[in-house]
Amino acid sequence: MKQIWSPWRIDYIRGAKPADCVFCAAPCAQSLEDTLVLFRGQYSYVMMNRYPYTNGHLMVIPYSHVAELTEVPPEVQIEMLQEINMAVQALREVMNPQGFNVGLNLGASAGAGIRDHLHFHVVPRWVGDTNFMAVIGETNVIVEALESSYLQLKPVFERLCSGPNGDPFRPEPGAPPPNS
Repeated sequence: MKQIWSPWRIDYIRGAKPADCVFCAAPCAQSLEDTLVLFRGQYSYVMMNRYPYTNGHLMVIPYSHVAELTEVPPEVQIEMLQEINMAVQALREVMNPQGFNVGLNLGASAGAGIRDHLHFHVVPRWVGDTNFMAVIGETNVIVEALESSYLQLKPVFERLCSGPNGDPFRPEPGAPPPNS
């Protein structure tokens, strides 16, 4: 069995947490680049994971602060699935992974680092991405800076979400998302 290791994440797990929910605050930030938000939809958004398991680790997050999938209305679930598809397509274009892990962790025992605000993970995978550095050296090699990955992914998301009438939802920076 191969495993993907990210021992540096323990600093986040054991560290002090912000008083406010980072997933509630991120899409309202003045600078989406600073919060690594790639796309804002009507009910949910896509953001890069600041503590990734591997390069290109994205998350799809509803604006609503809910912990359980059963609390997410059907229209939000549909939009989130569309954004997961968009994330997979963007990652294929930019990073050319050989596969993906897509899913969510419900509850602390399932591995949810932020268990009060549901979010899906979209993690690109490559054959051999678990190697001696992670297994023996307890070190994961992230080969590209988050900001560089962001700058490559952002224009792809902009292209993928633009239709004949433009983006389905693009509020002004700093504006609260709908239904907040």
